[in-house]
Amino acid sequence: MYYSEIRDSEKKALLEKVRNKKYGQYLYSINLSNLRQFKNQKITFDFPVTALVAPNGGGKTTVLGAAALAYKEVKPGLFFSKSGKFDNSMANWKIEYELVDKKVSSIKSDSIRRSAAFKDLKWKRDKFLSRKVIVMGVARTVPAVERTELKKCATNKFTVSPTQISTFDIAVLEAVEKILGKSVAGYQRIQVDSKGKVSLLTGLSDSGTAFSEFHFGAGESSIIRLIMQVEAAEENSLVLIEEIENGLHPIASVRLVEYLIEAASRLKIQTIFTTHSDYALLPLPGEAIWASLNGKLTQGRLKISSLRELRHTQETRLIIYTEDEFTKLWVESMLRYYGADMQSIEVHYIGGDGNAVQINKFNNQNPGRKAPSVCIIDGDSLQIESEIEKVFRLPGLYPEAHVYDSIYDAFSEISPMLCIALGWDTIKQSELKRQMEGVRTTNRDYHLLFNQLGMKLSLISEETVRTAFLNVWCHHFREELNKTLNPIKYLLPITETV
Repeated sequence: MYYSEIRDSEKKALLEKVRNKKYGQYLYSINLSNLRQFKNQKITFDFPVTALVAPNGGGKTTVLGAAALAYKEVKPGLFFSKSGKFDNSMANWKIEYELVDKKVSSIKSDSIRRSAAFKDLKWKRDKFLSRKVIVMGVARTVPAVERTELKKCATNKFTVSPTQISTFDIAVLEAVEKILGKSVAGYQRIQVDSKGKVSLLTGLSDSGTAFSEFHFGAGESSIIRLIMQVEAAEENSLVLIEEIENGLHPIASVRLVEYLIEAASRLKIQTIFTTHSDYALLPLPGEAIWASLNGKLTQGRLKISSLRELRHTQETRLIIYTEDEFTKLWVESMLRYYGADMQSIEVHYIGGDGNAVQINKFNNQNPGRKAPSVCIIDGDSLQIESEIEKVFRLPGLYPEAHVYDSIYDAFSEISPMLCIALGWDTIKQSELKRQMEGVRTTNRDYHLLFNQLGMKLSLISEETVRTAFLNVWCHHFREELNKTLNPIKYLLPITETV
């Protein structure tokens, strides 16, 4: 289980800071009036670190480029070049922005409206603002040995003056070490050209052996360079990163995003990045994650794998979308007890009932889909059940609480089975009931029920407790299980008669 190095209180403070427009410069929203596949789609940057996710070709870079065009420092051609008659689709493109710039606005809390449009074969931007923008493209992970500007460094005769060699600031060293999980003491930067635009990094092994960037890993080099730029940037800079996980171990991806959240608080930096990595999303609140699907932008926590299911394999015969991880596990347990062929069914949790319903709709309307899908929402969801839209509801009001309370109410009938499922001796049934009752009495957040009970039961893992409760529930409450799945039985591939 992932535990963030960033406290929830710090994330809430950053959300509140954005909400109250407390930044000196900030990009608050973009309306993609007409841009590539997007028609009248709005994205809001409610958290100072925003992730953009989508299948390949889904529009992540389009949104990133639109953000870059908000400021005059970025030339439109960096993201939206026109290739003669082959780019006729660029006609009438338009982007609208809501920004804050306290150096410009006479009323410090007021938003500023700007727009950019591609007309008469060129971009026109209205009174655009100035802001430091750092763009980190995928080229940052190209190995040093393949970079043309460093070729002259790859010879035995290469040398520089001591004045061209500098060490890293303490802030850079500490940030890099936390992300990479190793010491970078003794690492240096060599200025290769007279203008300081080309540099070569050097490292030092634990044994004291020096080595150049030609022997760095691509991820190691890109992390160091990114951190150097962020730490050297002025306050309120905008950082744009393509495919943040490129060249990085999953854990390093998590730590990099945590660093960017910390930088948002300490340096007032705003970051927008694209990713295909679920790990990069872990430290972020749901408000910081946006998905692009079929020209639609959707906000909220989800798993990247759920987006890929628009291009799933031929073997898949049904896709089921749920709101969160627990409901995914509950549905999977019900399917197994129902006798469904789990090899042909894929269950994905999206993060929010609205997102689950919308992605289900996208899939079923997609002419290229390989399998139909259904959405199973929580009992307390305000979304509307619809047989036509294939949206159905779980029993009870709150999933974790319903499973927990149902088993507690039927404890006298199922206690031996529950003890065995938990790995407890059956002679401890009364103790188990006492602990269940105690947890339910003090619990304030039903999402934590199984974790809290596990702590009481000799530190049994939350996963073990959840699995035990779900299996016992499915075994004992067959009538409720059948009532839940019968509406979609005509879609379920079945392996056996139950």
